[in-house]
Amino acid sequence: MKSYLYLFISIFIFTSCSNDSNFEPQTEEDIIKYIEDNNLEANRTNSGLYYVIEKSGSGTRPTSTSSVTVAYKGYFLNGETFDQSNANGATFPLNRVISGWTEGIPLFKEGGEGVLIIPSNLGYGPSGNSSIPGGAVLVFDIKLISVN
Repeated sequence: MKSYLYLFISIFIFTSCSNDSNFEPQTEEDIIKYIEDNNLEANRTNSGLYYVIEKSGSGTRPTSTSSVTVAYKGYFLNGETFDQSNANGATFPLNRVISGWTEGIPLFKEGGEGVLIIPSNLGYGPSGNSSIPGGAVLVFDIKLISVN
């Protein structure tokens, strides 16, 4: 009985500590393929962030230190959703989020909508986060509701 307990604990520790070891870090080539496969007209910044402005908006444009309310859906290149706000959005300061958001959200005006395609170096990097594997490209559908 004791040996089964040790075996169970060992398996539990091994599986709970392992990240998705089958995940292959994604590259700019993966981003370009995603853009082509989805017929997006994306622009690229010098940092490697890709963005699509689908609706310009007419309000205030935030700065990298603004507090904003954004409705969003975050997913991987394969379409799997990892996070999503409700229709009312989420409010946060842009200097306390991933670099891709700090750089990307100010590209929109209030009322603007679009897509951010964030390479891993502007997201969670090679280490990842609890639900995001290291090296993952992140895609966000966003609507900038307000600059607070």
